[in-house]
Amino acid sequence: MTELSSLDPRIDQVNARLKAARLGLRIERRGQTLNLRGTLPPRPGSHRLRSYQQRIPLGIPATKAGLKQIEQEAKVIAARLIEHRFDWHDYLQPGGPALSSRDLDQQIEAFRQHFLARRCSDTTTTSAHTTWEKAYAPYLRQLLVRCQRTPSLNLPEAIYATVQATAADSRSRQVCCTALAAFAEFYRIDLPIELKQYWGRYGSGRTQKRDLPADADIVTWFERIPNPAWRFVYGIMASYGLRNHEVFFCDYSALGQGDPEAVIAVDETTKTGFHEVWPFPPQWVDQFGLRSVQLPQIQTDLSRTSLQRIGQQVTTQFRRYGIPFSPYDLRHAWAVRTILMGLPDTVAARMMGHSVAIHNRTYQRWITRRDQQQAVRNALGRG
Repeated sequence: MTELSSLDPRIDQVNARLKAARLGLRIERRGQTLNLRGTLPPRPGSHRLRSYQQRIPLGIPATKAGLKQIEQEAKVIAARLIEHRFDWHDYLQPGGPALSSRDLDQQIEAFRQHFLARRCSDTTTTSAHTTWEKAYAPYLRQLLVRCQRTPSLNLPEAIYATVQATAADSRSRQVCCTALAAFAEFYRIDLPIELKQYWGRYGSGRTQKRDLPADADIVTWFERIPNPAWRFVYGIMASYGLRNHEVFFCDYSALGQGDPEAVIAVDETTKTGFHEVWPFPPQWVDQFGLRSVQLPQIQTDLSRTSLQRIGQQVTTQFRRYGIPFSPYDLRHAWAVRTILMGLPDTVAARMMGHSVAIHNRTYQRWITRRDQQQAVRNALGRG
C-alpha cells in the first residue's frame, strides 16, 4: 500500500471527528495536497449573496503531519465562521505563474492521448475521436489562444475567462465547462469555484424549435435532386431518420434482397453503435427506389477522415441543391412521423440510437397543429 493510499483511511477518521463535532468542514485529498471543503461565504468578487459549498485551497502536503495540521486548521476556520470573522483574503493565494503556450500545448496533447485511450476502451474508436473533435478540442484551443493573448493570466484564471467568453445559458457554455473541468481534473488544477456553477439554465427544453418539412415537401425535393447517388442518400435519411454520416455505414443487404419489412442495420462504427431501423412511411422505400443501393463515392475510411467530416459533406450537398431544410430536419420529421403513426416511444428511440427521455423531450415538443389535426383525423378514422 502506498503512503498516499494508506493516508485515506486516516482522512476518513478525521472527517468523522469533524462531523461529530459539527464543524461543517471536511478534508479532501487532491493528489498530494490536502484542502478543506464546506459551506462558506461568497468569495470576493462573486455574484453570490449566500454561503455555499466551496473548497479552501490550503495546499497542505498529503502526509501524516499535514493531516494533523489541517485538522487544527479546520477547527480554527470553523471558529471564525461561527464568530463571522472568516475572511477569504487570509486563504486565497495567487493561482501560480502563467503557463507558456508551448507548455500548455503539450499538456493538451497529453490530455488528448489520455482521453482517447480511456474512451476507446469504453466505446468505439470512431466515437471517441468524434467526441474529442466536437466537444473537447474546440474549447481547449480557445484556452490556448486565451493564454497566448493574455500571458499575464495564470491557468485557473485563463480557464475561467475561456468559460465566461461563451454565451451564457447556452449548450456551448455547458460543453466548455465539461471539457475544461475534465482537463483541470486530469492535471489536478485547483479551481476554487467549480465550473459546473457556470452552466446556467440551458436545457434541451430551450432548444430552438424547428419548422419541419411536410411529407409532400420531402417528396417534392427528392424528385428535384439530379444526382441518383445523392438522391438515394436523401431518400434513405427521409425514410429511416438516419444521421448524416450513418447513411454510409449501414448494412443494406435485406433492403436490396427485397425484404418486405425493408430493415436496415446501422453499423457499430457510428456515433451510437449498432441498431436496426424500419422505414416510416414504408411506401417511400419503393417510391424512392431505395432497393437499388447507390451511394456517392466519398472518403469513408475513418483512419483518413471522421464521421463529422462525412456528415458535413451531406450538409454541403443539401445546400448545393437548394434544399430549404437541413439533413437533420429529415431525421426529426421521421421522429415526429413515428409518433403520429403510433410507434411506441421506446422502439422509436432505439431505432434513432438515443434514450427514451431524450426522444420524448426533443420530439414531443415539435408536433405542430398540422400534425395534431392529422393525428385526430387518423384516430377518428377520417385520415
